[in-house]
Amino acid sequence: MLDGCKLKSACSLPFIYNKKINTAGTSNADVPLADPGMYQLDITLRRGQSLAARDRGGTSDPYVKFKIGRKEVFRSKIIHKNLNPVWEEKACILVDHLREPLYIKVFDYDFGLQDDFMGSAFLDLTQLELNRPTDVTLTLKDPHYPDHDLGVILLLVVLTPKEGESRDVTMLMRKSWKRSSRFQTQSLRLSDQHRKSQLWRGIVSITLIEGRDLKAMDSNGLSDPYVKFRLGHQKYKSKIMPKTLNPQWREQFDFHLYEERGGIIDITAWDKDAGKRDDFIGRCQVDLSALSREQTHKLELQLEEGEGHLVLLVTLTASATVSISDLSANPLEDQKEREEILKRYSPLRIFHNLKDVGFLQVKVIRAESLMAADVTGKSDPFCVVELNNDRLLTHTVYKNLNPEWNKVFTFNIKDIHSVLEVTVYDEDRDRSADFLGKVAIPLLSIQNGEQRAYVLKNKQLTGPTKGVIYLEIDVIFNAVKASLRTLIPKEQKYIEEENRLSKQLLLRNFIRMKRCVMVLVNAAYYVNSCFDWDSPPRSLAAFVVVEDMLEDEEDEDDKDDKDSEKKGFINKIYAIQEVCVSVQNILDEVASFGERIKNTFNWTVPFLSWLAIVALCVFTIILYFIPLRYIVLLWGINKFTKKLRSPYAIDNNELLDFLSRVPSDVQVVQYQELKPDPSHSPYKRKKNNLG
Repeated sequence: MLDGCKLKSACSLPFIYNKKINTAGTSNADVPLADPGMYQLDITLRRGQSLAARDRGGTSDPYVKFKIGRKEVFRSKIIHKNLNPVWEEKACILVDHLREPLYIKVFDYDFGLQDDFMGSAFLDLTQLELNRPTDVTLTLKDPHYPDHDLGVILLLVVLTPKEGESRDVTMLMRKSWKRSSRFQTQSLRLSDQHRKSQLWRGIVSITLIEGRDLKAMDSNGLSDPYVKFRLGHQKYKSKIMPKTLNPQWREQFDFHLYEERGGIIDITAWDKDAGKRDDFIGRCQVDLSALSREQTHKLELQLEEGEGHLVLLVTLTASATVSISDLSANPLEDQKEREEILKRYSPLRIFHNLKDVGFLQVKVIRAESLMAADVTGKSDPFCVVELNNDRLLTHTVYKNLNPEWNKVFTFNIKDIHSVLEVTVYDEDRDRSADFLGKVAIPLLSIQNGEQRAYVLKNKQLTGPTKGVIYLEIDVIFNAVKASLRTLIPKEQKYIEEENRLSKQLLLRNFIRMKRCVMVLVNAAYYVNSCFDWDSPPRSLAAFVVVEDMLEDEEDEDDKDDKDSEKKGFINKIYAIQEVCVSVQNILDEVASFGERIKNTFNWTVPFLSWLAIVALCVFTIILYFIPLRYIVLLWGINKFTKKLRSPYAIDNNELLDFLSRVPSDVQVVQYQELKPDPSHSPYKRKKNNLG
């Protein structure tokens, strides 16, 4: 569903369209164009037929744009290698008047090049019937070649008049933020529609198990497959499995379910190609409305427009504890509700719902001295609160650099090592929201019930930007559950953008890697000094306690002969860039691994260091009573029978899962709290002016 946005008039354009309209009903042609009411335009982009071929293989990769008044209001997904694509995508657009026609453009997607034009059409909104679904068939034309047959686009359109209060609709949050009307009142009460647009009604837990007999897309008879999932505005991309037609992913992630009836999960499989456009393997869908709740479903999905199957596990569960309220309705200030929350996470309820680790309450009170993002010297700030993949946002305070939100957000904690991110944006009418500042706060560093001023940082969280934000945060959790959850894989954020090549970042990762290597070199010198008997007591101790450190390294030199044809100059540039990004990421991973080990021993996160000590003590006690060979035997039996007991279990390493919770040096800097400058407070300046 597309965010509603205000659409300005720009110019009057001719239109080319064919409609299938029922003769009964109220036509909108006689409605005055100066009608002050708003309209909601619900469009279902169904499919295209006999579209123009723009690629050398006689196919196209079409996608569709909707525009009103020269402003893009919707863009569809890309359907690869198809002249009769089926989209079945929905868009909801709020329009002020019907003078501007809907402008439809179709393009052929070309990776790294300018997309090819495939035709356009116009739809006169004044000819639509109100409150009645209308099937519309649009004939695509090229203004430069009007005689060419470019195919047709099929739509289902519903035009609904809206009351005046619809101008106060609060926008949904997507990758970009857009204003929903010309004027919105600065109300401190949160509307029901605002809550409904954000609060999810359930959780869809998806485990991508494997693929079977996928289509070979490379010249070596294999593929490098990965899978993309999409539910509404939520997206997830799996890892790439190199050179296989039967990949084993074993990945688990969650989507939020906003609709009571369920929804449709769009799934596409792709073959990764370095330096050129990825190949489309196939697609499938999952209709959540057909699945029963509180039950795990094993699905074997046939890939359409391709070959092979995907195997998934899908579970629908009720929504976790998430809410938005005004400051006056504080859940923890209600003594009865507070006692119930404390009881839920008491030490006595260790084995009750292990995924429910704790409760988080965030009071977003106000911000001061924000950056002026508009030409008027003001901003229209709103605040986004994120915990892993859970996102909620405040209302917008217009034309104010010192906004007051006074909102309370509650979240369910699944991992006590998660980081709370609070970001302030400036809402813009016709483009993406402007970034004003951000703070990242680890849950374990929070001091309950204390209102604090956090200095806003830049996007990379490496330095301060203008303004401070006042938050009051409370965390209640079960320490035993939190410890057990530390030893399972960490939840991945599916809304993170992919890393890009950066000279500064590459140099920083190289320096971090160099430091880790120097630590190993110094350790080698230390061990060598023990053999040289530079210090007899130390050498004697080393002789008594012998440590065998074996390190097996296997270097595989596989020559990639995928592309026998010559690559163009642009493809070579993309290939080099992708290799540099891979090197940059590998350096980051290796350096982070060394830094996490160091930070475990220097007590950067006391909870994790204490957990490591407790685990070692427990292991020592067990080793005292049970011989080591029996422990190794039990461990081996558990590992070898794990797949038999649970065939679709996700592989994990408890030690690596533990280290993934320890912050690297870069993350320590990002999470470090900056001290606010008291002289920047507008309230203090006001007092000084009075004096």
